Amino acid sequence: MNKILTSMALAAACAISANAVAGGNIDAGKAAVEKYGCKACHGQDLNSPIDPTYPKLAGQHQDYIAHALTAYQRGADGANGRGNAIMGGQAKPLSAQDIQDIAAYVHSLPGSLVTDPESKFLHHAE
Repeated sequence: MNKILTSMALAAACAISANAVAGGNIDAGKAAVEKYGCKACHGQDLNSPIDPTYPKLAGQHQDYIAHALTAYQRGADGANGRGNAIMGGQAKPLSAQDIQDIAAYVHSLPGSLVTDPESKFLHHAE
């Protein structure tokens, strides 16, 4: 009986630990943003890019940032990939954990993104 309880406790601890890692670490994400130079193009606050065609990152959804970075790693020829020479080169060296950490950090930042209330993509009650 004790072995069963010990096994169940260990399994629960592993599941909790895996969820914490999968969620990303904000402090590690901040360090990765510094290390990989994201601010050079997206601005010191990741909300004021140096070129208006570059996206504002601050406050973006965590899963969107993670998906985008993974897609840049895959490139235009990869499944669900994105083709961009600059971002492809930037994303290539990122580990899966780097991506989760960066996404957590970016999501934690205050942003100035707004939603268009007239968007055809939003669900409107009739």
